Amino acid sequence: MLHKIATGPINVLTKIGEKVKEEADKEFYDLSTIQRKLVYLQTMYEQGEIPEAEYQKQEEELLARYEHAKQMEIEQWQNMARRKK
Repeated sequence: MLHKIATGPINVLTKIGEKVKEEADKEFYDLSTIQRKLVYLQTMYEQGEIPEAEYQKQEEELLARYEHAKQMEIEQWQNMARRKK
């Protein structure tokens, strides 16, 4: 019982950390999130809300993230396929 009391706060912090990482990964590596950001960025540019240089910079960053996320997705599928063999 004393062990549970002593480790309880650590377990809670661990769970919070895992949730924060999960949300950050979703924001950074989720393909649909990146696609939405690309559409929003293009809309902002077309409406003259951001200059072309800023648009190109952000687009390049988002496309690089998209490619990385897509590669991660492919690797996950390949790993799952290997496990089934």
